[in-house]
Amino acid sequence: MILWFGKKKKKKKLEDAGAAMDAPELSADELAAREAVAHEEADTATEAVDHAQEDEVARQQEAAAAEQRRLEEEHEAERRAEAAREAEEAERQREAAAKAQEEALRPQDTDTAEDSRPAGTDDAPGTADAADPYQETKSPGFLKKLSGGLSKSSSKLGSSLTGVFNKRKLDDEALEDLEDLLITSDLGAKVAGKVTASLAKSRFDKDVTDAEIKAALAEEIEKIMTPREKVVDFSDGPRPRIVLFVGVNGSGKTTTIGKIASKLKDQGAKALLVAGDTFRAAAIEQLTVWGERAGIPVMSRPTGADAASLVYEAVERARAENLDLVLVDTAGRLQNKAELMSELAKIVRVTRKLDPDAPHDVILVLDATVGQNALSQVEAFRHTAEVSGIVMTKLDGTAKGGVLVAVAEAHDLPIHFIGVGEKAEDLQPFSARAYAHALVGIEEEETA
Repeated sequence: MILWFGKKKKKKKLEDAGAAMDAPELSADELAAREAVAHEEADTATEAVDHAQEDEVARQQEAAAAEQRRLEEEHEAERRAEAAREAEEAERQREAAAKAQEEALRPQDTDTAEDSRPAGTDDAPGTADAADPYQETKSPGFLKKLSGGLSKSSSKLGSSLTGVFNKRKLDDEALEDLEDLLITSDLGAKVAGKVTASLAKSRFDKDVTDAEIKAALAEEIEKIMTPREKVVDFSDGPRPRIVLFVGVNGSGKTTTIGKIASKLKDQGAKALLVAGDTFRAAAIEQLTVWGERAGIPVMSRPTGADAASLVYEAVERARAENLDLVLVDTAGRLQNKAELMSELAKIVRVTRKLDPDAPHDVILVLDATVGQNALSQVEAFRHTAEVSGIVMTKLDGTAKGGVLVAVAEAHDLPIHFIGVGEKAEDLQPFSARAYAHALVGIEEEETA
């Protein structure tokens, strides 16, 4: 016990001596140096906090300035819109006053008034507008052009029909062959099933020829497409009428606008073309050429400019100059590019600051050569830009012309025009009957 206690006491002394060595006393100079280091570290920390606070203040000031600019821009846009509305209302009142004055000064002798009209003037207003809008699609020249344009599609479909049906009984096997043929001709599975089901009702188990199948097929296609047959009347509605043309790259938007503008100019409309495809210099040049050719003014901005601002200014100009139409070419965009589709939606929003009902038409231009991809394009654009009508181009350069039938069946959208060539006259109002007969290869004389 004594030995154990002595060892413990000795160990305690050694531990105390070591603790005393671990904490030696510091000299005055060492203490001053240590305090200087501590002060420097504290100053550095304080400076870092000050910089962080300054950065935060600067960021807040920048955000506030950006918000102020945004509010000022919105206020300016609203002010300009209000000024434009007031100017338009003043112009309407002036026109009404002038008309009332003219009525008051007009002679009341109706017989004299009638006699003074030019010979041949129709009593009924709008008689010219009541003319058959499809008259040009019934002319032999256009029917021949349409048949020629769809020759690749009709040749593919017609030659296959000839090979499959030659005094053949329309049984289950024949109907299956016909359905496969229609699907491979880009009409789509749904249309193919509908057409074969209809044929089976009236001709099942009967001998049929390829000519009979062609006639029956044309009839069924015409039934599907007739509800989509609609001529767009650009003279109707508000002035200026704002029309956007949308679609993917290479679909033929710019050319289509040029052709439509040329036709409208020939009919006396006062239009303004807007080169809203500010991403592609070639598109601006192309639209300018069409405008010069038709004698129609074109508004444009340098490549990369904001398209929405350009459209806004174009609508203001059209109002100031009392124009009838604003035809806007937009940048080609893929339907799966969200940022480009958002920009298109921005153009729509901007036009509605000037006119809540604008744009009055959003026409989707489709390229027939893309085949079934046209269906997904319609789906994407109609949800982003509220598409109101369709134009199908390049039907003269593809064997996939049947895709327009699939589009007509899948989407309840009017088909305004079809294009079968490069000239302005090659863009014609869509006629379901003419298209159906040309697609299956029925000759012009057979449609009479």
